Amino acid sequence: MTPITEVEGRRVALSNLEKVLYPATGFTKGELLHYYATTADALLPHLHDRPVSFLRYPDGPEGEVFFTKNVPPGTPDWVTTAEVPRSEGPARMVLVQDLASLMWAANLVTEFHTAQWVIEAPDEADRLVFDLDPGAPATVVDCCEVALWLRDRLAADGVEAYAKTSGAKGLHLLAAVHGASSQRASEYAKGLAVAAERAMPQLVVHRMTRSLRPGKVFVDWSQNAARKTTATPYTLRARAEPTVSAPVTWAEVEGCRAPEELVFRAADMGARLRDVGDLMAPLLDAERAAALP
Repeated sequence: MTPITEVEGRRVALSNLEKVLYPATGFTKGELLHYYATTADALLPHLHDRPVSFLRYPDGPEGEVFFTKNVPPGTPDWVTTAEVPRSEGPARMVLVQDLASLMWAANLVTEFHTAQWVIEAPDEADRLVFDLDPGAPATVVDCCEVALWLRDRLAADGVEAYAKTSGAKGLHLLAAVHGASSQRASEYAKGLAVAAERAMPQLVVHRMTRSLRPGKVFVDWSQNAARKTTATPYTLRARAEPTVSAPVTWAEVEGCRAPEELVFRAADMGARLRDVGDLMAPLLDAERAAALP
């Protein structure tokens, strides 16, 4: 029998709480749900008003992993959904607007991925994103060097960037922007990726071509396209261990000398949030959003 719990007046079914999702550490589904419940105050503002793509892994990262963009079958009628424009025709997607919806979605066992726009303005980018992906033997330490270059280059254009771990091997840079289409944001981001490659040709590649990537950091600018999504701050990832896409300080980026220094797991985040708060909170302040040059 599936236990039902009440969350903010909503009845939410939470299933298989003892199921081990991450065999490497014994991390269970109950622990995953507890993680999302206790980080909700930081996570929910970054999900709010953004259609969510779910990367689901109900049997753990070693089982089947699949993307769900449309509203999943069986979604409760109290979960907010919205029609989203797509090139192949409109689709209906989930908006995770509150704790009850978050716990319902977390019960599906998912990574949360969100677009760089909000539902009220799907034609306007309000986020700029760079996904820094190291090709072995490059690591997140190399990503940090590239991130610092991009931070300073963005700052020269009046754009304030914030960093988070991808929760996998790399780093994500995010900035709040306004007044630009997703296409314009993509063009601007590509221009900076190309400039980074020119400045650091031994370290950076701006093209996705696999053969170019060993030992370099791929600066993926393409996630600024309206149809693309990026792992949301604080989401757990479908990796060997329950790692988190965790916001980091620029001091941590500057000081990183070994990859393990920028690995954060679910168990780390409660104390970290108490110590430093939501390092990405400035992204939510519309007055700090920059116009792209």
